[in-house]
Amino acid sequence: MLLMAPQGTKKLNQWLVFNFPLEFSRVMRAVLQRVARASVSVDDKVVSSIGKGVCVLVGIGVDDNEADIDYMVRKLLTLRVFEDGQVMWKKNVQDLDYELLCVSQFTLFAKTTKGIYKMNRQGYLGLFIEEVLMVEFKPGSKPDFHASMKTAEANEMYTKFLQKLGKAYKPEKIKDGVFGAMMMVDIVNEGPVTIELDSRKFSYDDRQ
Repeated sequence: MLLMAPQGTKKLNQWLVFNFPLEFSRVMRAVLQRVARASVSVDDKVVSSIGKGVCVLVGIGVDDNEADIDYMVRKLLTLRVFEDGQVMWKKNVQDLDYELLCVSQFTLFAKTTKGIYKMNRQGYLGLFIEEVLMVEFKPGSKPDFHASMKTAEANEMYTKFLQKLGKAYKPEKIKDGVFGAMMMVDIVNEGPVTIELDSRKFSYDDRQ
């Protein structure tokens, strides 16, 4: 896929840099669910549980940094997914003093198509366009998780995410599963309300 320079562009010696969402995403991803209750069990023992609030499945991507953590913390705490009386989408988790149950989940980065991508830059009237070329594309039956961060580094980033979430809200309101464990997650989704969040989306940077 070649991204063309805007018609009539006059600027020279600039970089056009595009960051791709979704299938190109390698940054923090979260799936937020509004719940009546939720719990996590390991080896048939409940390790965390909440009542009414939000359950968040969290994936750490290979390109994540602290800015991604900060964005996701802010988004999760301010997103209005609760009603105010009969009016929907008016209150966030902080407004109602609800809890958050966070569960690490690298499978959010599963890629189910096989492709070979080539990255280069195409010159155009002094401009440079970043090109993403898919030279092979076919269905895959085995999920690929290469966009997720390696376990040790991901654990460190996830721990930092939980700490920042607690600091921005209330530590006692943040519940967690067991990183890297085989967990049984019991979620009673209310609505249902399920929202997918990425810490970065398609963006354009005009760089000298």
